[in-house]
Amino acid sequence: MSRPALLTAIVLSAILSHANPASAENRLALVIGQSAYRSVPILPNPANDARAVTQLLTDSGFEVSSASDLSQNEMRDKVSEFAGKVAAKGADTIALVFYAGHGLQIDGENFLVPVDVDPKREADIPIQAVRLNDILNTLTSVPTRMRIVLLDSCRNNPFPELKAAGHGLAIVDAKVGVPGTFLSFSTSPGAEAEDGNGVDSPYTTALLAATKEPGPIEETFKRVRLSVNKATEGRQTPWDSSSLTEDFRFSGPAVAGPKLAATPKRTVEQWRGDLTGKPVEVANELIVADGTDEAYEAFVGLYPQTPFGLQARDWLDRHRRMVAWNNAVLVNTATGYRAFLAQYPDSDLTATARKLEERLRNRPNVAAVVAAPVSVPATNVALAAPTCPCTAPPQPLKKVDLPAKKRSDPDMPKRANSTPSRRVIDEDVVVVRRPPPPRDVYEPSGPPIGIGIGIGIGGGGFGGRSGGEGMSRRGGY
Repeated sequence: MSRPALLTAIVLSAILSHANPASAENRLALVIGQSAYRSVPILPNPANDARAVTQLLTDSGFEVSSASDLSQNEMRDKVSEFAGKVAAKGADTIALVFYAGHGLQIDGENFLVPVDVDPKREADIPIQAVRLNDILNTLTSVPTRMRIVLLDSCRNNPFPELKAAGHGLAIVDAKVGVPGTFLSFSTSPGAEAEDGNGVDSPYTTALLAATKEPGPIEETFKRVRLSVNKATEGRQTPWDSSSLTEDFRFSGPAVAGPKLAATPKRTVEQWRGDLTGKPVEVANELIVADGTDEAYEAFVGLYPQTPFGLQARDWLDRHRRMVAWNNAVLVNTATGYRAFLAQYPDSDLTATARKLEERLRNRPNVAAVVAAPVSVPATNVALAAPTCPCTAPPQPLKKVDLPAKKRSDPDMPKRANSTPSRRVIDEDVVVVRRPPPPRDVYEPSGPPIGIGIGIGIGGGGFGGRSGGEGMSRRGGY
């Protein structure tokens, strides 16, 4: 190859490497669309959404695995298989999961719904569905550079038997999980999303348009929020939470180096000054793009009786209720749920809060048992039936002759009787002081006596509990 041709090839390679961000990093995606539900009406759009997002991500440099209409076992297998692919690619991998279909909130925890579920009660969902927390924990269990989870799944609850299920999804706060995570819901926590009348849902339609414009992912999803809010006339506003430490862009080169610190939130007074005098439509666009409580509170104060103001008030009230619910679920105590009920006595979460409060109120307090002072009851152990070695009656002792004393050993005084032990009690602490043992040493002639105490405490999950009362906890504003 001639020198000019070689230089041209180098320049073209550099241009292509900037145009396609995947050339400098591994990008893997799993796309799932759930339309053909068996026990409830079919959802028309998720299958279409999955196909459209698969093409979008392929154009953005992702290697995409797509699947549709999965049962519970198939969904779990797909997630496990995807995690294996991510692990094989190495730590410099961006892993993205897009899910379109039904999603439910049960006992404060979010579930993605396979097509083969047929629940008769709320307790069936943890058995038949797939925990969002399980997917998040699977992604964080393998070395990755970044994790992005997009959920077009906050549609209405299609199961009439689940009367205590909360509306929409509960908050998931990416900041309490592993850094490098971005989460997006198709609508705000506690609200329901629309499937849409077009080929794709409003959320997917907005996502397809917003990703065509260059810019960091946070700016992309500001455009998504605004577009969906407009398309649904304020009925639906997407929500996201981020703990990203690096820049990510669907198109165009990413900015190298650590992510810049986020701009400090503006106060209500600052927002009031920014919004004053602006047409209500313009002011509404500003607060929707921002998505903070402070922006919405200022807007509600300035435009209280307008249609936009009423929608903003509904968003603000619901968001504060979901934050309070998230705090109660994170604390997970009977007192915490009672406090939530006192603040919000009549909401779609009331029945769940009462159930969890009752469950925790009747549960033994393990922490109190562990912290309880140890006491020695003044009872005759021989009167109690021996149920373990520590309650067995004392065994007869036999004398053991020690080796002869060396001349260098100092003489020890002989004692007719051992000095009794003296107990010094200071609140909960028992200190036993004993005199040196006599020259004559005894050992039990019967079997040895052993005392053991075992305590097990379990927990975990992506920012939440695990086990029978596992929950995922949310936030990010």
